[in-house]
Formats: sequence, C-alpha cells, structure tokens
Amino acid sequence: MPTTATTGRPGAGELGRREREVLHAVGCGLRDDEIAAALATSEDAVAAHLARILGKLGLRDRAAAIVHAFDCGLVAPGRGPRAQPVRPAPRSAANGTAGPAATAGFTATSGPAVRIAVLGPLRAWRDGRSLDLGYPRRQAVLAALALRGGRALSRQELLDGVWGLEPPVANVVPVHIYRLRKILRIGDSPDSVIEHDRGGYRLVSGAAEVDLTRMEDLVTAAGTAHRAGDQAEAVRLCSQALDLFRGELLAGLPGPLAELERLRLAERRIAVAQRKLEWQLRLGRHAEAVDELFALSAEHPLNELVAAMLMRALYSGDRRADALAVFDRARRRLADDLGVPPGRMLRQTYRMVLRGDDAGPDLTGVAR
Repeated sequence: MPTTATTGRPGAGELGRREREVLHAVGCGLRDDEIAAALATSEDAVAAHLARILGKLGLRDRAAAIVHAFDCGLVAPGRGPRAQPVRPAPRSAANGTAGPAATAGFTATSGPAVRIAVLGPLRAWRDGRSLDLGYPRRQAVLAALALRGGRALSRQELLDGVWGLEPPVANVVPVHIYRLRKILRIGDSPDSVIEHDRGGYRLVSGAAEVDLTRMEDLVTAAGTAHRAGDQAEAVRLCSQALDLFRGELLAGLPGPLAELERLRLAERRIAVAQRKLEWQLRLGRHAEAVDELFALSAEHPLNELVAAMLMRALYSGDRRADALAVFDRARRRLADDLGVPPGRMLRQTYRMVLRGDDAGPDLTGVAR
C-alpha cells in the first residue's frame, strides 16, 4: 500500500513501496547496479524509479535524494545494508563503563578511528590520516557539532550559529551535513559519525574522539587527584590537558558561535593553567611555575590573578624586586587600557611582598 514520505517540502508527493525501497537504498549510498541486484530488477527500472522520486519530492539530483533520505528518517546511521557488525567495546577498568569506541555503529576496537580537534584550528583525522574538511562554513558546522558533544543541533541553531545575521538564500545546512557525512565515514561503510534525529544533527556517541572532551576528562581527573592529596599527579594531568591546546582557537572559522567559543575556550585554558600553577607553587616548584606564569602573563596582561600568582612565585624564589616590578607593570597596564586601579587581591599580594610576609592572599579556588 502506498505510503507518504515525510519531507517537509511543499508539493511532496506520495511514494510507492518500491520507490521507498529505492530511496532507502540510494540514501544508503548504493549504486544503481547494487540496487538492481538487491531488488531483483534492472538498472533501467532503478533509474526510472529514481527519476520519479526526484520529480515527486521536488529534489534536484541524487545527492539531494540522499540528504532527504536521512532527513525524513528513512535511513539512519549504522543501519544501512553495508553496516558492519559491531564488536563489543572494552570496558573501562576505572569505572566499568563502555570505552570511547562503544556503540552507534562504530567498528573500531581500539578507540574511535575518527578524531576531531577544536582546541586550535579545526582538524579531523580518520585512521590517522588528515581529512580535507572543505569550506570554512562547512568546517564551522562540524565545529558546532563537536563543541556540543552529544547534544543535537537543529537546522535553525546551525544557521544562527554559523551564518548569524547573514543567512544563506538556500537551505545549505543539509548539503554541508551530507558532505561531512561522506568525509567522516566510519571504516569502509557508508555510515558516518554524524546522525540525524527529530532534534537535529549530532555526533554519534562514541564514534569520534573530540579533544575538548579529552581535555575536560583530564581536568576532572586532576581535581580528583588533588582532593586525594596527590598534588604531583594533579599537576601532571593538568599539563596533559593544556598540551591539547594548539595555536589559535578555531582559527578562521566564521560565525557568532565560533567567536563565542573562542572566548569561552580561552577562559577555560586560563582557568586550567591557573589551577596547575597554584598546585605547582604548593609543591615548591617555583622556578618551573615562574616560566609558565611569565608566558601566561604575556598572553593575558590584564589578568590580575595571573599577575598575583607570578608575584607570589617570584617572591617565593627570592626575587622580590622582580615581583614588585610585575605589580608596577600590571598597575600601569590596567590604568592605560582600562582606566582602573589594581583590584584588592593584587594589592594584597603587593603588600605581602613589600612587607616580606610569608603568607599571602589565598588564590586557591579562584580558578575552577
């Protein structure tokens, strides 16, 4: 009995059973000869069915039909005829939960074969090979999905985040998603790390490793080590987290979402660095902390907490004059750039150094 394809497009017609079968096979990435073999018909019949499908649904070409098959729910990632059997993912020794290669049609057994990096210029790799992600807008769409983890983003959210107040004339989001699905395939199958459901588009859980997720896991582990009294392990884990940052965040990506995420990720990096450096000071590793604090202060000259920590590290290393010079430089920069005097914390640190006190203001807990 004929059924109606839900397309959301004006003038969408009814599709018969065989037409739906052909559309499903096209959406799964099969060629005409493969569809003909699967349906026990001729290639000419398949081509005729596809022509009728395009006409009824008002689609331009085969690529548009593939996008439509995903968007209307006729094809779901991991359920196509070429999907490979999924081996059980290894359990984590730490918590007994499924590891990063788990579920959702992902076929790798030693971790996701697709890696996505957002803590710098956007990059992606499959099986260790760098991928060409195409146009900056397409890259921005992928970055939006990677930054949101498993949460689905609707077409409108992607339009708002990537195009902002200059939306495209055509509905190009499905086109970019289609191209990204092809680029980010899982293994040799047509299945992709990007899926579509009623909520919108999302990354398939466990199918891709995102450096942002890895960074936050390391920071969480560092906090656990700190609470357990292992400051050295906390510093080591924070160092690993900071090593994931590389270069300008989301360099060259357009749109308001990328701009907001640059600011958020930059602040997150500072917070993690501050936690690590505070723990280094507690361990008495002042010389090591001084070098990193000088670099951080040069990047963020108006950050008073960084200046205060640098002053403490220098003072603890018997470099009192250098610590006072840091205060004087910060005071002038705040006055020249912002027209404000140093805040209470920085003034307290200055008085501590000036008086030669052993204890200064508590900076712990400020950078969380």
